Amino acid sequence: MERNPATSPIDSEPTPPSEAVRRHPALFRAVRRRRNPPLRRSDITVTDERAVKRAVKAASLGNAMEWFDFGIYAYLAGTIGRVFFPSGSDTAQLLSSFATFAVAFLVRPLGGMVFGPMGDKVGRKKVLALTMILMAIGTAAIGMLPTYAAVGFWSPLLLILFRLLQGFSTGGEYGGASTFIAEYAPDKRRGYFGSFLELGTLAGYTGAAGLVTALTAWLGTDTMDAWGWRIPFLVAGPLGIVGIYLRLKLDDTPAYLKLEQGNVHITEAANAVETTAHGDLAKIFRQYWPTLVLCIALVGAYNVTDYMLLSYMPTYLSDELHYSESHGLLILVATMVVLMLIINQVGRLNDRFGRKPLLMTGMLGFFVLSAPAFLLVQQGSLLAVSAGMLMLGLSLVCLLGTMSAALPAMFPTPVRYGSLSVGYNLSASLFGGTTPLVITALIGATGSDMMPAYYSMAAALVGVIAVACMKETAQQPLEGSPPSVQTEQEAAELVRAQAPTPKF
Repeated sequence: MERNPATSPIDSEPTPPSEAVRRHPALFRAVRRRRNPPLRRSDITVTDERAVKRAVKAASLGNAMEWFDFGIYAYLAGTIGRVFFPSGSDTAQLLSSFATFAVAFLVRPLGGMVFGPMGDKVGRKKVLALTMILMAIGTAAIGMLPTYAAVGFWSPLLLILFRLLQGFSTGGEYGGASTFIAEYAPDKRRGYFGSFLELGTLAGYTGAAGLVTALTAWLGTDTMDAWGWRIPFLVAGPLGIVGIYLRLKLDDTPAYLKLEQGNVHITEAANAVETTAHGDLAKIFRQYWPTLVLCIALVGAYNVTDYMLLSYMPTYLSDELHYSESHGLLILVATMVVLMLIINQVGRLNDRFGRKPLLMTGMLGFFVLSAPAFLLVQQGSLLAVSAGMLMLGLSLVCLLGTMSAALPAMFPTPVRYGSLSVGYNLSASLFGGTTPLVITALIGATGSDMMPAYYSMAAALVGVIAVACMKETAQQPLEGSPPSVQTEQEAAELVRAQAPTPKF
């Protein structure tokens, strides 16, 4: 039986026999040139530095406010347990509180599946404004809920309802915000500008931890349980309005606008994607499932380590090491401030040396340093706890400063928002939001205070494999989009580089 000709991964056309290519080289050069035409100057996006900075500020501040809202719940987990789940032991209360924390992650994939393709169809900025509105409503509503003592089982039921609204809105946040910055940024500085998104995440967590710490120190535990817990949730409402205003003032991304106007001049393969997969959720799963699997593995490893340190650690310090709640939060705030000071340098480093080296450094850091870090934390002294948390923090910042540039580059422009939202939120649902719950349950089942370290090491091992399998995308155009440069001179050089070399 005769074999079919090989198929090119780029244009999905049969590859001609090598003998034919040798006989008619000029003809096949012309065919290749037609299928992959050289760039025209009009294809290349020259970024406006001021517009890029405005976009980065709006996306990052909005992201900070989203994670401020989410962080409040994590840092008030003990208080929430006592207010909404008063019956049972302290461990049962904490498990109930973390279970409600995890509930929000169950609907994040649904939010990603709704908001992601919507962002590919109607534009990035409209959907990002909508996610902010829903998050602000959900958070402010939690602050006004009646307690269990007032209305009984309706209280935790309403809490779960508004946690679901928070989770649904967050499903469209990270994929959209990282896509927004990635599509605005020039190719050679995508890591640096992308790092501001996670700077916003750290700022949101830091603001939430700082506010909860200050209120707990000022009001005391009894007053916090009575009514003080409401204040951080109610503060989040007005902050959300600021984020909505900033996002609505921006234009949509240059890459999306070019795609929408139909004046993107790239390969036939990419054009085929643009016309058949625009915002189509079914085709995301059908055509991009290998990349989705890789994205889920990468994000899963990243989220386990992220939530273990930034969400669970204060609870670990208070419940397992008997630190006061405010003491544990203060150490975490100090750690996050250090990470905020260096995260943009990590962005510069991954622009220069590549995404994979920085991601691999972070994953190997968690795999090697988790056990020593937790042994230090268990010493209990301020110096030992701070050193252990800093070891974990420096590993985490390698991931934080790189992920927001690496993940959007995994998918082509027409389906980027949808694909990233689906992959990111499926992984966050399975592995991120469940981290505090799983670790608390593992400690309860085994009696070992080292379970957070072992869980983190297992996640990091998966991350090492995922990083090894991914493509390097630093300093390259986003797939399905033309190059994006900072100056007209760079654009002219790109066009000249593709011009045919004269024979005489």
